[in-house]
Amino acid sequence: MKLSLAVALFCATASLFAIVSAEDPYRFFNWNVTYGDIYPLGVRQQGILINGQFPGPDIHSVTNDNLIINVFNSLDEPFLISWAGIQNRRNSYEDGVFGTTCPIPPGKNFTYILQVKDQIGSFYYFPSLGFHKAAGGFGGIRILSRPRIPVPFPDPAGDYTVLIGDWYKSNHTDLRDQLDRGKKLPFPDGILVNGRGPGGASFNVEQGKTYRLRISNVGLQNSLNFRIQNHKMKLVEVEGTHTLQVTYSSLDIHVGQSYSVLFTADQPAQDYYIVVSSRFTNPVLTTTATLRYSNSAGPVSGPIPGGPTIQIDWSLNQARSIRTNLTASGPRPNPQGSYHYGLINITRTIRLANSAGQVNGKQRYAVNSVSFVAPDTPMKVADYFKIGGVFRVGSISDNPYGGNIYLDTSVMHGDYRAFIEIVFQNDEDIIQSWHLDGYSFRVVGMDGGQWTPASRNNYNLRDAISRCTTQVYPKSWTAIYFALDNVGMWNLRSEFWARQYLGQQFYLRVYTTSTSLRDEYPIPKNALLCGRASGRRTRPMN
Repeated sequence: MKLSLAVALFCATASLFAIVSAEDPYRFFNWNVTYGDIYPLGVRQQGILINGQFPGPDIHSVTNDNLIINVFNSLDEPFLISWAGIQNRRNSYEDGVFGTTCPIPPGKNFTYILQVKDQIGSFYYFPSLGFHKAAGGFGGIRILSRPRIPVPFPDPAGDYTVLIGDWYKSNHTDLRDQLDRGKKLPFPDGILVNGRGPGGASFNVEQGKTYRLRISNVGLQNSLNFRIQNHKMKLVEVEGTHTLQVTYSSLDIHVGQSYSVLFTADQPAQDYYIVVSSRFTNPVLTTTATLRYSNSAGPVSGPIPGGPTIQIDWSLNQARSIRTNLTASGPRPNPQGSYHYGLINITRTIRLANSAGQVNGKQRYAVNSVSFVAPDTPMKVADYFKIGGVFRVGSISDNPYGGNIYLDTSVMHGDYRAFIEIVFQNDEDIIQSWHLDGYSFRVVGMDGGQWTPASRNNYNLRDAISRCTTQVYPKSWTAIYFALDNVGMWNLRSEFWARQYLGQQFYLRVYTTSTSLRDEYPIPKNALLCGRASGRRTRPMN
């Protein structure tokens, strides 16, 4: 088996040289995905481990690196990993969601071939199928700038991945069964920090030095507030964009989002609480980790620092303060402000409304009244082989029409290179969080009430933050701008994982008739084929 895996990995790697520039470095990863016992909240659970680790190992990379990640599925059910925020330019086949990639069967392997082209920043990976995310299988991704590209702050003394998220004591299979029966999930049991419960995680620092925390909310539904007792945090990067360096005492991090902060260990030498608590919930979930000075004179002391709980205006105002640093370089040496998105004419406006309801007596969630159901074949694979009857472009409309929820394999057409506006309208009384694969978008506006064309008068057309996951507050709207410059089949989904599982997602098919490699790569030679594509051939391996 080891020989065959090695041969497969070599062949997959060799085939890449036909597409990717050979001067960009390669990094190789071999991952074995297994079940294992974990005890994050004090009771035994079946977790999903990567190389025996929960959470999984970090991926460290540099702009333009090629990442060759061989994943062996030792579970008893199909498995996929997706890469939140990694744009997979021209290559949605590697995105690792069911609409683009056939699952890895039990006992088999698949080698992902990714390139972090023109990207920097803090992201994460996660398992995308079968509610596996509730069992683990997630980890951090960091993309460092190339050596000669200036970074708008000095190198920190340390750089930590901090994965936070709400958590259930139940196994993912029990949670999935509840959803499959058409039931809602109960309130989560707690919050984890790097896979550990209250007081379990710690971070070591030396007095007087500055450190970077890359914080990702990898949970299942709740917005979380993050704070460090007696320490301020300076925001420096959000999902691949260097930000204006604003100082905060606490940060709201909505589900699916990633933030980088700097803080200086400038307090008397002792241990301090790191606190993570849920937002907009009753009751409020709270957990702690420990910031430990190397010359600490004592353990944590005093009350656990409080934070915001249900206040929406506080969070909205903070969100508006998070803006792009126009003079800093991004992945390239030119300033991030050299792209004047506010001067580009919009060619299309799409309005998306989320909703909840019953279909055939079971709980479902929808976008513009369509609740997504997965077909028997990934849509991108069916598209490549021109297999009919799998999906229909235009099966979801550009605007909500207010009808009852119905089931369909929802795919929306997107014109390659169009510059579009999407308005997320949230008429429900809970916060929403939306993620778009394959892209980074400008969050140009958010406010309460109903969006109208007049809302554009208050858009930020100069330094709006560019990111891939955005929140929409209750009874509110959020507007984004971006260019459809990445051909492929891209998942637009709720990060509230039960809602995503029960239909609050769809796919944006950004299409061109061009067959040039400058526009889109062909299907990978090692692609797994399933459903109606079973038995077909991709391309020769040599």
